[in-house]
Amino acid sequence: MLAIIGILAFIFALLFSVMLHELGHFLFAKHYGMKVTEFFLGFGKRIWSFTRGETEFGVKAIPAGGYCRIVGMSSHEELTPEDSDRAFYKASVGKRLVVLGAGSTLHFILGFVLLFSLFAVVGTATVTPTVDQVASCYTTINGKCPASAPLLPAKAAGILPGDRFTAINGHAVRDWAKDVQVIRRSPGLPIRMTLLRNGQSIDLTITPASEVVDGRKIGIIGVINTQAMLRQNPVDSSVHAWQLGRDLFTSSITSLVSLPGKLPALVSQTFGGKARDPQGLVGVVGVAQASAQTASNNHLAWNERIATFIMIIASLNIFVGIFNLLPLLPLDGGHMAIAIVDGLRNIWARIRRKPAPRPIDVERLTPITVVVFIFLAALSVLLLAADIFNPVHFNL
Repeated sequence: MLAIIGILAFIFALLFSVMLHELGHFLFAKHYGMKVTEFFLGFGKRIWSFTRGETEFGVKAIPAGGYCRIVGMSSHEELTPEDSDRAFYKASVGKRLVVLGAGSTLHFILGFVLLFSLFAVVGTATVTPTVDQVASCYTTINGKCPASAPLLPAKAAGILPGDRFTAINGHAVRDWAKDVQVIRRSPGLPIRMTLLRNGQSIDLTITPASEVVDGRKIGIIGVINTQAMLRQNPVDSSVHAWQLGRDLFTSSITSLVSLPGKLPALVSQTFGGKARDPQGLVGVVGVAQASAQTASNNHLAWNERIATFIMIIASLNIFVGIFNLLPLLPLDGGHMAIAIVDGLRNIWARIRRKPAPRPIDVERLTPITVVVFIFLAALSVLLLAADIFNPVHFNL
């Protein structure tokens, strides 16, 4: 049941993202006086619709995207006299770029809003300054320390589970993930620590033991701290949402660049029975499966499941936003590339003091559009087959 809820939540989030994308095109097209005749979710047979003003809004049978029909997307489109000045191709290059880029921009905005909500409303798993476990020694025999084994610093100092560190070397502890670095940088060097136990403040001087990790010495005292879902204030949430969004943006670009190289492995995994790579290509069905796994994972608390789901949807929106900006027809980026070339042609004509040339005929580029469409359709079918017959097992 929980898995079904996860899938339904993903479908709703996906359709909402599609609607928001098309809404971006719609709002800016209307803002610039262009005529929008249709705004639909899905393709194929019309299921339900209504008309408001000059635009028909509705839902179609195949939930595989959506579209916003703007009059005059092609210079060959026949226009009525009243629509002639409201055609898309007659707008300035700048306005065309804004309308075309609005869809991806709203994907990025939605991604940021989701990440902000993650930090400010849901909270993120954070290591707290409160001690959960105190280790006695490095190695144990049948759960006990050998008589000759020296006690780790925290045990020797009498630190107990439930103690909360409040200061290190006189500086208040605010973010344990950062403050613990003082311990890491101090192997063999005494540090002053203040902790709170049952409402009483206790001052200790502890010398971290030395441990070699990745070829360098770090200091440890032998405690494992508790984890909690902590919310952040709006300013910190904005900063962390921007940083995480930037990382997701960069990783999405890296994934797109490496996509051709991952296709042979995907084919082998789909038809050769090899285990799917969680870091490899995943389709819509695979992402829905990840949502189902998240919702039904009993090892996660509800806020942890919501946080994971938000990360999935935010990552998806950022990736889709970037993908739509690729300079390939029929993607928005392809139309933007044509608008930019039109602008350069207009500038060249002005330099030569000649009339502006007609806009590039998109219909003449239909063969390119068809090739890209076939490739994307084939990739979608391949991902669908892989996700159904050899699904990815995510570590959620």
